Amino acid sequence: MPEILDDVFFMKQALAEAQTACDEGEVPIGAVVVCNGRIIARAHNLTEMLTDVTAHAEMQAITAAAGVLGGKYLTDCTLYVTVEPCPMCAGALAWAQISRLVYATDDEKRGFSRISGSLLHPKTTVTKGVLADEAAQLMKDFFKTKR
Repeated sequence: MPEILDDVFFMKQALAEAQTACDEGEVPIGAVVVCNGRIIARAHNLTEMLTDVTAHAEMQAITAAAGVLGGKYLTDCTLYVTVEPCPMCAGALAWAQISRLVYATDDEKRGFSRISGSLLHPKTTVTKGVLADEAAQLMKDFFKTKR
């Protein structure tokens, strides 16, 4: 039960990052990296601001967390992200050897699981659906204004 409560708390932090992205005109995806019960990195999409298709929230969070830890592996870390990672981000998470991935809502068009669930590191555990309705609504509201 405590892990579920922690998952909700940390996903709310990722949702706050997603809201920041939305406020900046970015696709509202947010991420936090947690190590030993503490947030060590926060990030949101920056693809528009940086004009960089690789500037996804997950990629920004991986880079920030590696900087905090002083190494490229995130073996004792959990990534909380509001939308299922794309294949690029899943591959980066595999290379970083993230211990756990928690995401809110599925990405039916571009999520990594549409291609293969084995894109992640074999030791990475996955939890999905934490605050899924909130994350999905944020995405729907954002794209409603764009179309």
